[in-house]
Amino acid sequence: MASSWRSEIFEWGKAFALAVILALIIRMFLVEVYVVDGHSMQPTLLDAERVLVNKLTYRLAGPRAGDVVVFRYPQEPWRDFIKRIVAVGGQTVEVRDGQVFVDGAPLAEDYLTAPTHGVFGPEAVPLGTVFVLGDNRNFSLDSRDASVGFVPLANVKGKAMAVFWPLSALRLVRH
Repeated sequence: MASSWRSEIFEWGKAFALAVILALIIRMFLVEVYVVDGHSMQPTLLDAERVLVNKLTYRLAGPRAGDVVVFRYPQEPWRDFIKRIVAVGGQTVEVRDGQVFVDGAPLAEDYLTAPTHGVFGPEAVPLGTVFVLGDNRNFSLDSRDASVGFVPLANVKGKAMAVFWPLSALRLVRH
């Protein structure tokens, strides 16, 4: 009787350990949860929404313009930011006249609710980096600020895929 009780506890312990190991592997290599902190990505993402971030995507192919990504803030690597990539290494980016230009062409951005204030560039995005902007451009700490600058690809953690919380906001992220 005591032997079967111990055997049962041992089996439960193995199952629990396996579950923990699988959860860690999934979180490290496949999917991570990110909590949106702030208003810089409105209207695409709202403050306190929970987003699933695909960490595998960029192991297979590089980021593309339009992707919404989570990355480590270069000045404080323990902090994560979420922004939209508007240009990748080798492209030229400029902000003027209320609009963003990539390689001299105006960027079509139907997700914006206001013109982009300020002036930036033109500057070439160095290879191995991306240029990111928040969708709420006029209230966003992004690549236009020297503290963020061009984001090294090594700092990009993954691509935002879906909002899953609150349940009333369940949706795929527009890229």
